[in-house]
Amino acid sequence: MPYWQRKHLCLAQEEKYTVLVYPSTRMRAKQRQRQSINWTAALPLLSLIAVFWSYAAFAQGTPEPTAAEVRAELKVALDTLWVAIAGFLVFFMNAGFALVESGFCRRKNAVNILAKNLVVFAIATIAYWICGFAFMFSDGSPFMGSSGFFLSGADNSPATAGDYKGIFGSLNWTGVPLEAKFFFQLVFAGTAATIVSGAVAERIKFLAFLIFSFLLVGVSYPITGHWIWGGGWLANLAKDAEGNTVGGFFDFAGCVVVHSVGGWGALVGAGVLGPRLGRYGSDGKVRAIPGHNMGLATLGCLILWLGWFGFNPGSTMAADGRLISHIALTTNIAASAGGIAATAVAWLYLGKPDLSMIVNGILAGLVGVTAACAFVTLPSAAIIGAVAGVIVVFSVGFFDSIKIDDPVGATSVHLVCGTWGALAVGLFSVGPETDIGGGYILQAGLGPKAGLFAGGGADQLIYQIIGVATVGLFTTVFSFVAWYAIGLVTGGIRVSGEEEYEGLDIGEHGMEAYSGFSREIVEDDSPAVFSTTGKGVTPEA
Repeated sequence: MPYWQRKHLCLAQEEKYTVLVYPSTRMRAKQRQRQSINWTAALPLLSLIAVFWSYAAFAQGTPEPTAAEVRAELKVALDTLWVAIAGFLVFFMNAGFALVESGFCRRKNAVNILAKNLVVFAIATIAYWICGFAFMFSDGSPFMGSSGFFLSGADNSPATAGDYKGIFGSLNWTGVPLEAKFFFQLVFAGTAATIVSGAVAERIKFLAFLIFSFLLVGVSYPITGHWIWGGGWLANLAKDAEGNTVGGFFDFAGCVVVHSVGGWGALVGAGVLGPRLGRYGSDGKVRAIPGHNMGLATLGCLILWLGWFGFNPGSTMAADGRLISHIALTTNIAASAGGIAATAVAWLYLGKPDLSMIVNGILAGLVGVTAACAFVTLPSAAIIGAVAGVIVVFSVGFFDSIKIDDPVGATSVHLVCGTWGALAVGLFSVGPETDIGGGYILQAGLGPKAGLFAGGGADQLIYQIIGVATVGLFTTVFSFVAWYAIGLVTGGIRVSGEEEYEGLDIGEHGMEAYSGFSREIVEDDSPAVFSTTGKGVTPEA
């Protein structure tokens, strides 16, 4: 039987027959080729072996690091990793602000709000790199830093304390590279600028907002920040006869440094701009202008809540597990208490559990505990958050009563609750030598004095009041000057009435967020009341 017949018979009846087929010469050659080594594919592996062999030979001539040196390097790596992750979380808060603000505002202005929240961090990055970080943290006077522009100058980070040699001595307590210090402080500076965006929404010129953001992050924010975090005069408010600091203003993660500063800039901007068309009637009544998408606002709130676990715990700037855990828990408890308190008060005061108040109540609790999160017990954190949740509900109504139009409640959440949070340090701080949980001392020997409600007297509360007042005064004056100067340069900081009526998306950006949908019509301040049918302006019966 020929070979090919035997082969096919074997395949067809393979279970019944066993046929021996002798391979051809070509088949034997292919088998030998498969069994041989592919030296071309092995070349990269040989190169890696040669590199590591050379490195091992070189390393034999260098001294082996000691256990202490290995531990020190590992600590720097872990601290840097934690600071970077926390910074990434704070950066992600920009998305939260964009969603909250756009959701609380009308859809015809959505593109404008998203554009502001997107580009503001780019503006903040350049401003803080050029001069903001230098003004805030470099050595200089008690008023402001005077060197280190463009992140230059002597620095041997991550060396700490007495081993540090450089011009950024106010940050010598954290053992991470200078670039990590800069990035973490940058995301805080960017947060201050985004606060302003919501309060001036729906009627400000895009260019005017960008200029103010640059000035706030490059000049105003770092100067007041230097007073508190840069070793300035507020941090060293009280001294003994020998000149040693015995007391000062404390703000662990930025109730005043970040939130109040952004809030003051927002309040002044909203006041200079004036209210939106149709917000306040000629009869003095407040007309509701509801946001277009509460789903976006709710998602934004959750993103901000998540970001705060970088904002507050990340301010340790070290991978200290116990301290990070305590701060994360005080932060979360305050947010929860603030949300519950705002829900209850809005239900009683407004008759319904308003979702916008729940959102702002949670954010109020987060802001309120930011200054004290490392210095207070868990019950104190709950009280601080609950008080902030109550305050924010009434604060929104107060600003409406004086016709300060803030579409998202930024001044109530960040300015008012930020001020409350700073004062809470003087009320609830346990003191630098008091144990919190399991004998662990938070900020041992370095924290604020015990607060009024912790048996420490009124000293720390007085320091906090001084800090709140002076930072507020400086930022208010700076903001007034800046807004008016910008108005002179840009021909006014507010868009025209026609452009506001049509929406800033078309007038400022030439596009719509929801192209193809019927457009809403803004109410104006005429005697007639107008409906928003999407088909034009028609007087209601």
